[in-house]
Amino acid sequence: MISLIIIMWGCLLVGLMAIGGYFMFRKFLKRLPKEDGRSIMDWEEYYLEQTLHKWSQSEKDFLEELVSPVPELFRDVARQRIASKIGELSLQKNEDTITRSTLIEGYILATPKRDHKFLRKKLKENNIDIAPYENFFKQSKDNYQENWEAKYKQKKG
Repeated sequence: MISLIIIMWGCLLVGLMAIGGYFMFRKFLKRLPKEDGRSIMDWEEYYLEQTLHKWSQSEKDFLEELVSPVPELFRDVARQRIASKIGELSLQKNEDTITRSTLIEGYILATPKRDHKFLRKKLKENNIDIAPYENFFKQSKDNYQENWEAKYKQKKG
């Protein structure tokens, strides 16, 4: 009986260490420099720093409302990733302030499709028309996996 408990305890510890290692390894991969010499996280920080002055309080509150379903443990990471994508779009558009439209576009592009159901519900609650953003819903992360071999060969060739 005691040996069974020890074996189960060992399996639990190994499982928890594997889960923790997985998340640490993902963070490590995001910190590795890409071809341009900057990592994914470096670019996120860059876009946040460049656009920090562009955020109005109402847009910050709206972003906070949108990331509210994310578990509190991961909310800071999600907020940074989404805000950096919004900042990147704002810089591409040469905007003086971050608009509600840019915020919604960036949120759509920075989140996986499984989160879009909540976004659609929130937009409907706030009486925001979803029609102008349908194209962005189609471009979201899960679609990047389709036809990846042809895209990879094109990039290499």
